[in-house]
Amino acid sequence: MRIDILTLFPEMFEGILNTSILKRAQDKGIVHFFLHNIRDYSTDKHRHVDDYPFGGESGMVLKIEPIAACIEKLKAERTYQEIIFLTPDGQQLNQSIANRLSMHENIMLLCGHYKGIDERIRELFITKEISIGDYVVSGGELPAAVVCDAVVRLIPGVLNDETSALSDSFQYELLSSPVYTRPYDYKGHCVPDVLLSGNEKLINEWKFQKALERTKERRPDLLANEIKEENE
Repeated sequence: MRIDILTLFPEMFEGILNTSILKRAQDKGIVHFFLHNIRDYSTDKHRHVDDYPFGGESGMVLKIEPIAACIEKLKAERTYQEIIFLTPDGQQLNQSIANRLSMHENIMLLCGHYKGIDERIRELFITKEISIGDYVVSGGELPAAVVCDAVVRLIPGVLNDETSALSDSFQYELLSSPVYTRPYDYKGHCVPDVLLSGNEKLINEWKFQKALERTKERRPDLLANEIKEENE
């Protein structure tokens, strides 16, 4: 997979992309990240990429020309399955979206900043808009990093145990069940005996029941969404 990231602050990704799972994916040649500084596509001698919005609203807006120039250059070199804009008013990222994105060959992530980007970029180039939650952060860099991590870990060969991602929360509209490790007994708090039984059927039943209980308690909306989808 190739992931191109358009940003004003490529340095923000240096630690994130070169640590842990994302670094491992690159070392294995499974994923390739390419950072593109939007300022490099500005024709302004001072490399300005923003301007005041029409209509008198406060704040600054990223201009259309530098972003369009970068996107058009990349699109001329290869086909992108998705060109994604990270924005608070996009579709909220979930496991289903991450699963679908992990199957693509080339995706592009556009990180906004300031007040946002010229609306014409969204109309002309963007194929998907993603939010990581109902709140605002200073730019799209952190959301883009979240998308990268959520997607890349799902690609076969990235995790040492490929079945690990299948038991993550949200994979089946359920939160994950509790997990335990040594010691068996910590100050009287013991690991459930079923997990030491070696009976795979009973263990799986216990995990499902605990996942269901946890979801009902903490995220009943997930179960409501599943029922709604089944009825549609």
